[in-house]
Amino acid sequence: MDLLNTLVDKGLRRESPTREEALAVLATSDDDVLDVVAAAGKVRRHWFGRRVKLNYLVNLKSGLCPEDCSYCSQRLGSKAEILKYTWLKPDQASAAAAAGVSGGAKRVCLVASGRGPTDRDVDRVSDTIKAIKEQNEAVEVCACLGLLSDGQAERLREAGADAYNHNLNTSESTYGDITTTHTYADRVDTVNKAHAAGLSACSGLIAGMGESDEDLVDVVFSLRELDPDSVPVNFLIPMEGTPLAKEWHLTPQRCLRILAMTRFVCPDVEVRIAGGREVHLRTMQPLALHLANSIFLGDYLTSEGQAGHTDLEMIADAGFEVEGAGEVTLPEHRASVRGGGCGSHEGGGGCGSHEGADGDTGCGSHAGGGSHAGGGVCAPAPAAPHLTDEPRTDLVAVRRRGAGTDLAPNA
Repeated sequence: MDLLNTLVDKGLRRESPTREEALAVLATSDDDVLDVVAAAGKVRRHWFGRRVKLNYLVNLKSGLCPEDCSYCSQRLGSKAEILKYTWLKPDQASAAAAAGVSGGAKRVCLVASGRGPTDRDVDRVSDTIKAIKEQNEAVEVCACLGLLSDGQAERLREAGADAYNHNLNTSESTYGDITTTHTYADRVDTVNKAHAAGLSACSGLIAGMGESDEDLVDVVFSLRELDPDSVPVNFLIPMEGTPLAKEWHLTPQRCLRILAMTRFVCPDVEVRIAGGREVHLRTMQPLALHLANSIFLGDYLTSEGQAGHTDLEMIADAGFEVEGAGEVTLPEHRASVRGGGCGSHEGGGGCGSHEGADGDTGCGSHAGGGSHAGGGVCAPAPAAPHLTDEPRTDLVAVRRRGAGTDLAPNA
């Protein structure tokens, strides 16, 4: 169709689509979804080939957050029976990170619940970053600690951090319906602080919270303006005990359209499939690799994810390859002058022309990533088949292994 040909041409030139074109992608029918994937896949392959970057989450401090983000299982007043623990020690966090790296992860995302770090917290995380870098100098480290105060981003970079994640999550017009304890502007300010400190900015969204197509387009265009190097796309996992526990709005086809729209708007950035891919994309996850060039490996912050070896098999079976530690993730015009593959803010080109699950403050989703019960393998099939529009609560399980436990992580 003419729309898709136009969007491919624009994506190859790093030219922004119009809002109307982005909305039209979301409005395409399920009959056209393979055409949409094929078109966006051309843009993805032009800028990133068939490489898939693996990322690994380490939840440094779980639960007991004073913020009221409706999607988050760690929120104030949450009744979700998640793991709750205070700060991991640097050696504990480093050991958790090592599991992800050994599983193929190129980036480790260090996440902590809370409104934002104190200066003492920044010291703690700085010690953890140094411990991880001592074990594996080549690994990228992304910090995700909430709202930053002046000077904290610079201190994290001095400690060796490569990137900082803070998600916008939803459109500015609907943000107050999701969170009341901080503002959309607070989040924008933190992403700008990361940029100013020379960190690779990572900021994304959460789909499936009851937002409109216009809201999704608004937040993705806002991300383009912010110019992050990576844009994680989370799909809400409605965790029991949170205000959004009954919100089940996504189908695999809608998830693919959302990812395709994000790719068209942000053609040359790292688009990452984050929390919720296992729950909402399900058996169509391999198709999503034609749209996104990055995924999280293994478990998420408070929920279980697909088994790490299954992720690797899926990537290989779909004809893709895991991006190596020595490869630069971003295209040359965005590539980091530091050589870590995190991208640069100096060359312009931004999210096309100019990336919190992930959830509240996380690189993944505090609302819970995808989940499979029982050591990361698929749970037993239900007695009767599920219709595609039925809630798949059977795919949601609280993480009980890895960071904060005595059990081996899923990587």
